[in-house]
Amino acid sequence: MSKTTSQEGSLQAPTRYPVAWQSEDFYNESSLYTELERVYDICHGCRRCFNLCNAFPLLFDAIDESETMELDGVPRSVYWDVVDQCYLCDMCYLTKCPYVPPHQWNVDFPHLMLRAKAIKYRQGKTRLRDRMITSTDNLGKLAGIPIVVNVVNASNHSSLGRKLLQKVLGIHPDAHLPDYQRRKLRARVEDDSATTAIPAGRSQGKVALFGTCYGNYNEPQLGEDLAAVLRHNQVPMRLAAQTQCCGMPKMELGNLDAVARAKEANIPVLADWVDQGWDLMALVPSCVLMFKQELPLLFPDDALVRKVAKAMFDPFEYLALRHRHKLFNTEFKQSLGKVAYHVACHQRVQNIGPRTREILALIPDTEVTAIERCSGHDGTYAVKQECFEIAKKICRPVVSR
Repeated sequence: MSKTTSQEGSLQAPTRYPVAWQSEDFYNESSLYTELERVYDICHGCRRCFNLCNAFPLLFDAIDESETMELDGVPRSVYWDVVDQCYLCDMCYLTKCPYVPPHQWNVDFPHLMLRAKAIKYRQGKTRLRDRMITSTDNLGKLAGIPIVVNVVNASNHSSLGRKLLQKVLGIHPDAHLPDYQRRKLRARVEDDSATTAIPAGRSQGKVALFGTCYGNYNEPQLGEDLAAVLRHNQVPMRLAAQTQCCGMPKMELGNLDAVARAKEANIPVLADWVDQGWDLMALVPSCVLMFKQELPLLFPDDALVRKVAKAMFDPFEYLALRHRHKLFNTEFKQSLGKVAYHVACHQRVQNIGPRTREILALIPDTEVTAIERCSGHDGTYAVKQECFEIAKKICRPVVSR
């Protein structure tokens, strides 16, 4: 055994192996239980991850309260409870676990949970509610229809509507639900490609924006604001049309066939933009992570997936790159004062550094405090009846700041 693989304590940068989701053994439940027992036992002996999501406290409490106080005293039903509490934030892998590859124990907790979710989905054990709320394009198109959008938004803000959602779908009545917009991002952002592109580092200096489901259907103002920032910095921008959800919600559900369909719809379109000399950008960190990391691990032999991953940027990563090449406009008209900036988990695990804080700190008389704790939301986790109070507990350190 090499010296490298026997080292402990995350002394080297984590590496990631492709997810063999298209092999038959991936869906073998007996094989899954063997791996769950191996990894759960390693986690039980370490417990560095106790203060992340609820998956780990649930597992450790179940072990401590069992007759043997070891994993062999925990019923297998609890294994699945742990799986349900993982929302694939990736924080355990990137910030806590000392046994990730290249360590010989090869622990990849998030992708093991993904495998379990995929088996559960294939067995037809996934709730209708969860299948519905992860169908973001379908929900956005339906809820955004004129007249319908007013009814949906009014219902989401009424006690009667929320009680109905709670009874029928298991959506917590106090969970915040975003409004839907009749006028989508695609109708708001104009083609702004007339400006001459100026490359900076590995960027081409012009951006094709992946609008995301949330940006298109719920908060198009995000896209309008980003377009204004890029325009202010003389970066040509166009909206990448004919795209759909990146597939992250379906991946978190375990529906990998739906992820493959989303990949087939998006990747050729985005790769064509890259071939035409455009950089790629997405409004939401989860979407950036999907294109940068998850799709290349799910489809390691797809050259177009690799091409898109290489060209995809987080917005502030892009602006920081422009700044390093003295192409970022720092003529700010007013300060922001004290800013509490919550760092999204899916931005942290991109390993791009604190670029948002870096850009905000350029504004004169602005003090930025970064909060690097999970919000507990995950897009769908916090709205569920059974998860809402847990999500509030996870979020408490963020709120208290």
